[in-house]
Amino acid sequence: MVRRTKAEAMETRTHILDAAEHVFHRKGVLSASLNDIACEAGVTRGAIYWHFKNKHDVFVAMADRRRLPFEALAQRAGADDEVDPLGRLREFMVYLLQKVARDPSQRRVFEIIFQKCELSGENLDLLHRQQDACKDASDGLETTFRNAIARGQLPDGLDVSRAVTLLHSLLTGLIMHWLLDPSVFDMAESAPDYVDTFLFSLQHSPFLLSGPGAST
Repeated sequence: MVRRTKAEAMETRTHILDAAEHVFHRKGVLSASLNDIACEAGVTRGAIYWHFKNKHDVFVAMADRRRLPFEALAQRAGADDEVDPLGRLREFMVYLLQKVARDPSQRRVFEIIFQKCELSGENLDLLHRQQDACKDASDGLETTFRNAIARGQLPDGLDVSRAVTLLHSLLTGLIMHWLLDPSVFDMAESAPDYVDTFLFSLQHSPFLLSGPGAST
């Protein structure tokens, strides 16, 4: 048996994930099988099992490779030594929206997650994973907002929990709305305006304040 090099193994793994992305997008996560992915990739099921435990493991790896660049930007915004946390947050939000709009692969992955991933039955573990990922993201955003407050970029009385909820709602809502019908608006072009409007509201809306002086 010829031993594969590490580079060849990584190339096969990438090829499997590319195939999985197309299969999940075409058939949905619940209906797709490892046989479907193997056929799409032109490999055996054994080759898939060499790299992944099961179909859910393939799905997680497929999603993670598109998510990691966003995480890197988000972590930069939340770093304790970041001198411009609000600027880094803006960079992250605009990049995310424009990447989904302009990168066909990124768009497919978000369509799979939002439209073709039934979070029930045998996929219930994926729901729990998404819940954990959302909590981790919220914790990071809270840190970013508190850093921005400490540097005078946001008001001292900002309700951080509410700000995190609004940010999730903005990004998720815009992406889901655009994926349903991209002709409704140009998300790549308008992303900076939507993000700047959100950040302006954090800085100036009395309804996002808590404690003394907050609106009731």
